[in-house]
Amino acid sequence: MNCIQRLATALPASALMFFALPVYAQDTPPLPATAWVAGWMAAPDGAGAPLKPQTIRQVVRTSAGGTSIRLRFSNLLGTEPLTISSVHVALHAGAGAAIEGSSHQARFNGAAAITIEPGKSVLSDPVPLSVKALAQLAVSLYLPMGSATPTIHGFGSQTAYLIEGKDVANLASVTGAQYDDSRYFLTDVEVAAPKGTQTLVVVGDSVSDGVRSTQDGNARWTDFLANRLQGLPVAGRVSVVNAGIAGNRVLNDFGDPYVGPSTLNRFERDVLSKAGLRWIILLQGINDISASELLKTPQDQVTAQQIIEGMKQLVERAHAKGVKIWAGTLLPREGATRPLPHTASMEAKRQAVNQWIRTGGVFDGYIDFDAVLRDPAHPSRQLATLNSGDATHPNDAGYFAMANAVDLARLLVETGP
Repeated sequence: MNCIQRLATALPASALMFFALPVYAQDTPPLPATAWVAGWMAAPDGAGAPLKPQTIRQVVRTSAGGTSIRLRFSNLLGTEPLTISSVHVALHAGAGAAIEGSSHQARFNGAAAITIEPGKSVLSDPVPLSVKALAQLAVSLYLPMGSATPTIHGFGSQTAYLIEGKDVANLASVTGAQYDDSRYFLTDVEVAAPKGTQTLVVVGDSVSDGVRSTQDGNARWTDFLANRLQGLPVAGRVSVVNAGIAGNRVLNDFGDPYVGPSTLNRFERDVLSKAGLRWIILLQGINDISASELLKTPQDQVTAQQIIEGMKQLVERAHAKGVKIWAGTLLPREGATRPLPHTASMEAKRQAVNQWIRTGGVFDGYIDFDAVLRDPAHPSRQLATLNSGDATHPNDAGYFAMANAVDLARLLVETGP
């Protein structure tokens, strides 16, 4: 008879239970504490062309790592209920393929299918997929009835794979796909990250959205910023997500060629509501300036002071939530021809806004992107080596330089927990 058998014979049941409890506690380490943070996002900004029944596979990169994830799908701009009958998420193997054995089905209140009413969004149940920081995920969804007005984020800089007519969401690889550059329905990936991780949201226009960065390259300046953070001891505490919308403005909503609700109108939905939010970086205002000459309606004829007043409102709303907000100075764009040539009056407004950002003392800090990208010999233009060729958007090297301009030590020390 071994020692455990002798104890079982000698002690009453209640004493044996008492004796066994500390042994169990010692043998089972406690689970690490986690909290939900925003790991990736794409702000919905329009309605796409009608979709037939099909599978859509999209690739996203999570800034934070953690033990599980949640997915948010939006029918914000839909005109009828949206039915998604299956959603699968897996680690991305490249070229739209999933790593074998990594696929998990997402559920919604325990069900595989979900119907989302127009104007609404849904968040999935936790999916037990462990992810590392900067991991790429393949998220696949099947639309059994298609969609007449799909909610999209128009400019993705990432290939989406559309396979008409059949549900292949659970397959490791897909064939016969058509390709697109928009984000469909998927607006957020939340990560159950180590407790103490917090979110930094970048909100802005096409420069933050990564226009003219390398397709599928994760070469937006926000991506390079996330990469930098992984080199710091606090890397696991900061998740960077991108709320940029190409063609967006601070003050006014949609107005061809301008896109999406204004930042003032979408600030709660796209920024302040994000899980784990601690910091905001605002880089916006140049589209308000160009629209003041392109569009003819009185409300679009905005001054530099009106843009400044709009930014002050954003600061007040962030501070009311206990969130720190920094600003980026507006980039040079002399030589640009779209949506119209950059004029002397537009340049004067840009300089006025930048001067206020630098000296106004309203933001918690600023990043002087203008100083980083401008040509010293011609300060109203971007350096040719850092520009993509359109005089407005940086190339990958320019986006890299922008990320390196962020003073991480000051941002994290002065505003960190």
